[in-house]
Amino acid sequence: MRPLCVHMDDFCSYREPTSVSLHDVDYFVLVGPTGAGKSTVIDAICFALYGSVPRWGKENVIRLALAPSANSGRVALVFEAAGRRYGVVRALARTKQSVTTKEARLDELDPSVDPADGIEEMLAAQVRTIADGDRVTGAVERVTGLEFRYFTQCVVLPQGRFADFLQAEPRKRQDLLVQLLDAGTFEIIMRRAGAEANVAEARGRGAEGQLARVGGADEAAETAARRRVERLETLGDQVRSALDELRRTGDAIRDRDAEAAGAARSLDALSALAMPADVPTLADDLKAATGAAERLAREAARYGEAESAARERLAGLGDRAVLDLAARAHRDHARLTAEIEAAVAEAEEARGAAAGAEADVTVAQANLQQAQDEVQRTRDAHTAADLVQRLAVGEPCPVCLREVTEPPERHAPPALGAADRNLKARTRDLETAQNEQRKRDRETSRLDGKLDGLRRQLDAQAEHIRAHPDADDVQRRLDAIRTAEEEAEQARRELRAARADLTKAERLLTGLNDEASRAQRELDEARDTVVAYGAPAVDRADLHAAWTALLTWRDQEAARRGEAAEALADELRGLRARRDDRRRALAAELDAHEIAVPATIDTETVREAVLTARNQAENRLADVQRDRRRAEALTDEIHKHRQDAAVAQELARHLRANNFENWLCGEALALLVDTASETLRELSGGQFEFVLNDKNAIEVADHTEAGLRRSVRTLSGGETFQASLALALALSDQIARLGGGAARSLDSIFLDEGFGTLDPATLDTVATTLERLTSGGDRMVGIVTHVPALAERVPVRFDVSRDHTGSHLEKKST
Repeated sequence: MRPLCVHMDDFCSYREPTSVSLHDVDYFVLVGPTGAGKSTVIDAICFALYGSVPRWGKENVIRLALAPSANSGRVALVFEAAGRRYGVVRALARTKQSVTTKEARLDELDPSVDPADGIEEMLAAQVRTIADGDRVTGAVERVTGLEFRYFTQCVVLPQGRFADFLQAEPRKRQDLLVQLLDAGTFEIIMRRAGAEANVAEARGRGAEGQLARVGGADEAAETAARRRVERLETLGDQVRSALDELRRTGDAIRDRDAEAAGAARSLDALSALAMPADVPTLADDLKAATGAAERLAREAARYGEAESAARERLAGLGDRAVLDLAARAHRDHARLTAEIEAAVAEAEEARGAAAGAEADVTVAQANLQQAQDEVQRTRDAHTAADLVQRLAVGEPCPVCLREVTEPPERHAPPALGAADRNLKARTRDLETAQNEQRKRDRETSRLDGKLDGLRRQLDAQAEHIRAHPDADDVQRRLDAIRTAEEEAEQARRELRAARADLTKAERLLTGLNDEASRAQRELDEARDTVVAYGAPAVDRADLHAAWTALLTWRDQEAARRGEAAEALADELRGLRARRDDRRRALAAELDAHEIAVPATIDTETVREAVLTARNQAENRLADVQRDRRRAEALTDEIHKHRQDAAVAQELARHLRANNFENWLCGEALALLVDTASETLRELSGGQFEFVLNDKNAIEVADHTEAGLRRSVRTLSGGETFQASLALALALSDQIARLGGGAARSLDSIFLDEGFGTLDPATLDTVATTLERLTSGGDRMVGIVTHVPALAERVPVRFDVSRDHTGSHLEKKST
């Protein structure tokens, strides 16, 4: 059952007509203050379907449905179930004694009407009336597949009754499951019984085949296997004694081997002693190198003193950089003085040329003025001819002011043309003279600037010349400094060469000292390799004498230890011969008892071979005994499978037997508990899961207490809510596996409060579980809560408020 729209008119606290459209909603929340009328929306759905509300205490109580000040009211619900659309309407009326149901009707509606058109349009699209009056509730139960008491446990979980199904007695819980399971389930049972019969017959045939394979296990085979075990037990005692003797012989061989190895090591260590080749000449080389290093050190000191004296002499001659500047200043002073004299002459010449150019400009200007005067006089004398030159067709005549239509023939007088040409020539002469004047002025400015620069350079050298006025003295001092520098550089090169020779000598001396230290270490290390064998102490100051004494002792000790090693080798040969004889005897004994002789006759391999043979014999005996028991058990099993097949076949023929109801409900409850356990583990952070006891009562396993089973009535308020919610969700989600008719109806679930007892982490898990429950779009979930954190996560919210006129509802999206 999935509601599309519910309408309330004077129902409880809703005094004004209010419609709640749910056709486009999968997940919604009702929020508002306490007493605003949130739960009343869920009550309206229950009342429309069954004529009663679970919060009112008992069924068929309708006096609380009508608003206190109203004489009549109406509740309507449009819902879908099993692919069909239905409308149920209940009208209320107040009488003098109480409140009665004035009208009740259940209709099948046309599903093509758009739910967005409103509830009245959907109710008007009636296809047929299914029931009216008192028969409406029964018809609703057939359509939804649930009675009122089970509807409030599976679809609507009202305030204070979340735990009804969880804490219900097994018999009451079974009544609900019986109603949820339709006749199709018994068909499944019948087929399962037939399958069980086939399985029992197949198992019987399999047991007969197994019985045929163990037919060789008889009393004679068991007696032979037992005797084999007894013989191997006796052999085990004999082998243990032989192995003990072999072990003692082996221990003696190992001890002698260790002694022989020690003797060989001592001889190897003595043989390895040898004097290094450079020991005899090392002392002489070290003495010569020491003398050379001391001589070169004295020479380096003498060259160092000479280099210091040269540097002191050079420092006493003054600063070469200052003298270089003074010499350069004297040279620059002479050069700049000559350049200044030449620049002054050149500047005077340029100024004279500039004055001449200026005079030429004055003459050109006077000539131009004369030409201009001549042109004007000529024009005045030939005014008419000049006027003709300026007349244009269409323009007014400057004399008569009439428009010129045809100009007279133009004849320029020769005198006027000559005057114009003379004027142009004088104009060009003036431009040429002015250009030449500007050129001479620029040249004069350039030469003046050059002269100023040379004078500034000359002034810059004056300070250096004042400090060293005698140029010859400056040059003599510079020559002396160069000579001192050459002498200091020669001394520095000689010092550098002497120090290089000293470094080589010191490096050679260091190397020889290192060789001496290494030779002493080698002596110590060589002696350490044989000190355990009694090596004598030696004088390390004379390496050659020390090595000679050590090698003399080596020769004497090696001869003595060689004789001892030969005697030890003879003893070892005797021990190995005795060990090999005893191994051959033991191998023959094993072969006589049909035990595979190991490739190496040693304690572990022989013991393992005997133990393996004994284990095989004991296993053979156990196999024969087991097969004899197995044959007896298979005979009983064949008989049992035949009986099981007969019972299953009989069961398939007697589906109406009452004991099937218990079995069927047990299967359904087990499926429901398994599904609910997954959700409960998630909600409780892995602490709880559901289990069934031997009486099919629901308990919880507490994993924080090592899986301790607890009654659901021992859970706290928050834990009870988690368990109840998990069971309700499982019942809503898994009911499709339990029955046909009900499965088509349980696609909605409404949760009224209960979230306030949850901690934040559990609340987040509950919210995530509800979101996942609606993610497919095929189930509607509605909740009523005061918890803001939960309400904020729901996509559709109905804000409920209440004032003196009653309750009001407004739909919003979060």
